[in-house]
Amino acid sequence: MDQPVCAQKSPFKLTLEAGKDYWWCACGRSAKQPFCDGSHKVCGIAPLKFSVPKTADYWLCGCKATAKPPFCDGRHKTL
Repeated sequence: MDQPVCAQKSPFKLTLEAGKDYWWCACGRSAKQPFCDGSHKVCGIAPLKFSVPKTADYWLCGCKATAKPPFCDGRHKTL
C-alpha cells in the first residue's frame, strides 16, 4: 500500500453540519480536498467516514499525518 501524500501543510477550516456524513480524504490525492473524490482507488488508502456532534467550525487535517483523523493535531508544523 502507498503512503498518504501531503495535500497541504496547513489544516482546512470548514463549517460542518451536525448529523451529516462526510468522507475525509486520507490519501491526499483528492482534487476536492479535504474530502474524497475517489482518487484513493489508485493507491488503496480508503477515505474516512465521519460526522460531527454539532454544527460548527472544524479544522480538518491537510497534511494527512494527524494522529486524530480527520481533525488537525498540529503535526503539519513538524513536516
